Amino acid sequence: RIQGAHPPKHKGRGHGEIGYHLASQLATDGHAVTLLGDPATKKDKLPFSRYGDLMGKGVTIKYGDACSPGTLQELGEFDAVFDNISKGKDSCKVAADKAKEWGVKHYAYVSSAGMYKPGVIFPMSESLPVKESAGQKEVEDYLNSLGLPWSSFRPQYIYGPLTNKRDYLDYFFDRIVRGRPVPVAGNGQQLVTLTHAADVASMLGSVLDAGEKAHMKVFNCATDQLITVDDLIHVCAKIAGVPTPRIVHYDPKKVKLEKKAFPFRDSNFFVAPDRAKAELGWSCQHDLEKELKAYFEGYRALGKTEKDMSFPIDDTILGQVPQHV
Repeated sequence: RIQGAHPPKHKGRGHGEIGYHLASQLATDGHAVTLLGDPATKKDKLPFSRYGDLMGKGVTIKYGDACSPGTLQELGEFDAVFDNISKGKDSCKVAADKAKEWGVKHYAYVSSAGMYKPGVIFPMSESLPVKESAGQKEVEDYLNSLGLPWSSFRPQYIYGPLTNKRDYLDYFFDRIVRGRPVPVAGNGQQLVTLTHAADVASMLGSVLDAGEKAHMKVFNCATDQLITVDDLIHVCAKIAGVPTPRIVHYDPKKVKLEKKAFPFRDSNFFVAPDRAKAELGWSCQHDLEKELKAYFEGYRALGKTEKDMSFPIDDTILGQVPQHV
């Protein structure tokens, strides 16, 4: 039996679609899957509104506090745990301790590539230093201290169907379809990776077949397909039927803003998935440009092309960029 735990809600953010795609893939592969969701889940929002699809595949859906011993006690025992909720030791301790008690064969943790210290070496490998203050580092250390057969996955910039975190791509489409300039922090040549949620899920699920090869290891979780921010904007514009998008580059150190406005970094930031490819036998199955067409259709279906939007932060940025003063 497999337990999939994931966060429908984390301070209004999070990647609940990982849990959906993972549960779907595991069920398709013949595993008995229980998905534990936050009771605060907005069930009319994606991906949670599509949980009926999972139930049709035999997935058991439960709601409860993953940090409560009583919740996990009621679920029963599992052979593997997929933790997509923990952000620090306090939030993982109950599940990790219970997994130790169950004698699980795998404990897969969804960490974050954002924990790497800023540097100049790219792509970033798993051997690079991380921020000691990162909550994800606390989780990895605690899992290791328990002697669990853990694997940690560090994803970055996830997109795909049923996503509940649309910032990365909607930022571009929101402006392109309205004929607005697209403010870009940096020179637009910074390289990024955008990884399909189903590819993230397949890497997580690969631990079941990898066995001990996956234990006590960290894996970068991303596609190996790189793209510059400017090229990404041009691809989005082409898909939206806009021949020439207006891109405005700005220096975030010189433009005064109350908070970060751009969904990516202003310099290179991408990881290498080489370890997962070599040791887990994983490969990326989704091509960004092809998937962007489907993503835009989903964007349109949500009514976002016609929705009234204002861009006060953009106006602040454009007012401070010389050619737009």
